[in-house]
Amino acid sequence: MNGLRTYAAGPPTVVTAPGSSEHALCICLVTFHLCFAMFMWSYWRTIFTKPGNPAKEFSLTKADREQYEKEQRPEAQQEILKKVARELPVYTCTDTGAIRYCDRCRLIKPDRCHHCSTCNTCVLKMDHHCPWVNNCVGFSNYKFFILFLAYSVLYCLFITATVLRYFIKFWTNELPDTHAKFHVLFLFFVAAMFFISLLSLFSYHLWLVVHNRSTIEAFRAPMFHSGPDKNGFSMGVAKNLTQVFGDQKMFWLLPVSTSLGDGHTFPTRLVSADPEQLPADPQSHCRRYGSVGGASASRGQKLHFQPLGVAGRELFIPSLCDSNSVLMVTALVMLHPTAGP
Repeated sequence: MNGLRTYAAGPPTVVTAPGSSEHALCICLVTFHLCFAMFMWSYWRTIFTKPGNPAKEFSLTKADREQYEKEQRPEAQQEILKKVARELPVYTCTDTGAIRYCDRCRLIKPDRCHHCSTCNTCVLKMDHHCPWVNNCVGFSNYKFFILFLAYSVLYCLFITATVLRYFIKFWTNELPDTHAKFHVLFLFFVAAMFFISLLSLFSYHLWLVVHNRSTIEAFRAPMFHSGPDKNGFSMGVAKNLTQVFGDQKMFWLLPVSTSLGDGHTFPTRLVSADPEQLPADPQSHCRRYGSVGGASASRGQKLHFQPLGVAGRELFIPSLCDSNSVLMVTALVMLHPTAGP
């Protein structure tokens, strides 16, 4: 039989030439449907998974909220927020050093949390609001978004590669003069353009994962009390990948929830504690939040991980809560130039 043979395989079509072996055709169909299935699975998980919202512990109590709203002076309002923030694991601030507070949601923003004007809510570790998935991309669905981009790139690459030979034959007039050859031309151009655009977006987000930044943090560095630090949350390539994809590599390529933490507290590279954020009893702070000041492994200490149950999920952060750590933090507080006598 002369001419092209087309086999329907989902939305696009796989085009084979006469004489192609059934074995090769079977491999193409299985590979195509596998890429398509993983693409759709990741896509739907990105759409229907809530990005995560701050826990109720970050909301002001009714008494604190009424007192906050009655105050007209920003200084007095900040004092109220500072009093509440002392009980929370919050280490980032505004550009002016003030507590990050959302007037719409009436809560103190956890680290890396931002308010989405489209969703009208605060989102944990917000990356951006994506119109293609009609959802915010945040802590809980960021892994699914990365996999969605990865399988989109692989999906478009497969279609482009399998149609390339017929695209070349189109320009050399080796294809039969049928309507199918125009379908080949259209399919190749669409797949190639989507591949190029998605590859650039996927590469950018993979770069963000490696450096442990969100899109917002890439444009504006997180502000700590010691100043802005664009690498403040970066713990090294391996740990950065583990935070997003989990500590079990067998699940990295599957759109299942394996990200570490609860989205409220993250390890930081800071080696000094902010005295305004430390409670009177550093040991009790260690017992409650698992680390002091989000201290990093750059001090040469072996990391131990322990859970922090705020939203019913585990947060793995370096645990430095031994007697030496408490003494060290106490000394830092006493020697800090802004510390009181």
